[in-house]
Amino acid sequence: MRIAVLGAGKMGRWLIRELAPKHEVWAHDLDEARLAGLGRAKVARTINELADSGPELLINAVNLKNTIAAFEAAVPRLRPTCLLADVASVKGAIPEYYGKAGLRFVSIHPMFGPTFANVTRLEDENAIIIRESDREGAHFFFDFFRERQVYVHEYSFEQHDRLIAHSLTLPFASTMVFAACMNSATVPGTTFKKHLEIARGLLSEDDDLLAEIIFNPHSIVELEHVTARLEFLKHIIRARDSEEAAEFFRRLRENIHSKDGPFS
Repeated sequence: MRIAVLGAGKMGRWLIRELAPKHEVWAHDLDEARLAGLGRAKVARTINELADSGPELLINAVNLKNTIAAFEAAVPRLRPTCLLADVASVKGAIPEYYGKAGLRFVSIHPMFGPTFANVTRLEDENAIIIRESDREGAHFFFDFFRERQVYVHEYSFEQHDRLIAHSLTLPFASTMVFAACMNSATVPGTTFKKHLEIARGLLSEDDDLLAEIIFNPHSIVELEHVTARLEFLKHIIRARDSEEAAEFFRRLRENIHSKDGPFS
């Protein structure tokens, strides 16, 4: 298959490297420095050059803020049979764009970031394929992920964004609060150092990625839940109630060992 990839950031580069051995892959990025070292992939310096390659599949891997603008720049130059794809972490207005474009599409979300995941071994990692996607496109990415032993889940656009508010906003916000509360006088223990490693990894991501996760319309609900739990913890601490603390710890352990979650 002839595949065009818009955006050669971390996820875009990973997709390019993984797809190039079996497909003819063309890559384009406004930052030409990102187009270096892409192995077998061919480089398109302009959108017109990318379109002229005649892609059967266009994967939009630019940041969420620019996803629709990138589609609007490329799609009018493509053949109407070209399948569109996005990898956005939050789908937001993307479903509305697809509806207006009137072309086949497949929307996916690899739930493993190249910052933290070992992309050479993806066992136990997860990916989502949006239920409204074109079936041919969905099968293509289902096979792509399963070849890499990634667990594949299917959700609607609306279900996806609600789920992501919990699975990404919650750890992102917790890590940001941890980083915000640090001070230079800290003597780190083992647990602190593990949290610090996570915080440094998260904050090595670009601002657009961090913003697109926390700006999810469903994020506020998650953050209100966090603040409610913090207030309850403060209540336990003020009361120095050992029995209530023990019950709280029991529920926490029950939560983290639950087998009923969507990724179990």
